[in-house]
Amino acid sequence: MHAAFPCFTQDLQRIMRVGANTADIPDILEAAGGTLMASGMAMLLKLGFGYVMRDSLLDKSRAQKALTFFNDNFVFDDPNAHNGTRYYQGKFLIRTRKPGDNMNVYLQFCPKPDDLFVDTPFGRCLNSLAVINTDVLTEKQAEQLANDPTQVDLVICFKDIPAILDLIGRPELDMVGLLLENVVQLTGNVGHLFKLGAIAKETELTLGMTA
Repeated sequence: MHAAFPCFTQDLQRIMRVGANTADIPDILEAAGGTLMASGMAMLLKLGFGYVMRDSLLDKSRAQKALTFFNDNFVFDDPNAHNGTRYYQGKFLIRTRKPGDNMNVYLQFCPKPDDLFVDTPFGRCLNSLAVINTDVLTEKQAEQLANDPTQVDLVICFKDIPAILDLIGRPELDMVGLLLENVVQLTGNVGHLFKLGAIAKETELTLGMTA
């Protein structure tokens, strides 16, 4: 898990920057705490991961681009699944361990497979709004999810709110320092750690972002 952490952290930083570049909220985040901070982070993640698939219901060329990106990152061949297709449904809980922060974000990919496609005038298209879902949770809700492996694949626990803001704002990350300072703790399935980073990386490459 520690070996995967540097790549994962860098990719997570970049995907939140994508979200930050599509919404005028960084200044709000700096002054936020608790639930407001969680709401801002939920927006960053949803915008960041969903940016490539935006407007897929409004434009035929965008719809094809969105579908290609979706198929490459979220669709798996599975003979045991319905119609031989399975979707990536990773579930992540992002929070802090500082008492009283009340900063909890629940990130889900493809939570409702039946809602992933809709009929449009130019054919059946991907519903980009159904690919990524983020929710802001209370401390009680987050505690329940954190202890339920059927609901959460990976728990990403930051030291406190400033540690999250630092992750978004740093031009370069000192990975060794983050580990030694115990800024982030990860609990759960290591495979999802790599998958989350891979989706972020593909988003970055598709948008032509630079490291």
